[in-house]
Formats: sequence, structure tokens, C-alpha cells
Amino acid sequence: MADDPSKRGQQDRTRINIHEEHEVRYWTEALGVSRDRLAQLVKQVGPSAQAVRDKLASGD
Repeated sequence: MADDPSKRGQQDRTRINIHEEHEVRYWTEALGVSRDRLAQLVKQVGPSAQAVRDKLASGD
């Protein structure tokens, strides 16, 4: 997702930036997790959206 929500270019949906409020809102809704859980997952596996999805799917 773009760092600036006013930019209309291609958004990066492959990385999660937990320091941008609009990205946190997007990812918590898209993944069905709380803000705290999202931050925990990113800390565990890094900012890759796929790695976060994989971690959620594994049930860990």
C-alpha cells in the first residue's frame, strides 16, 4: 500500500507497514485480526503480507 493515501499510483499489497494508520486499518480488516495481533505477527515473520497470511493459516 502506498505510504500516502492521496497518491493514486499502484499500491503495494505485498508488505505491511504497521507505522501507517491507513495500512493498519486495511490489514486488520483484510486479515480479520486485531491491531495488537497484526503487530505481533509482523514482529514474528516480518512485513511480508504472504508470510503473515501463512503464519495465520498455520495456526501458530
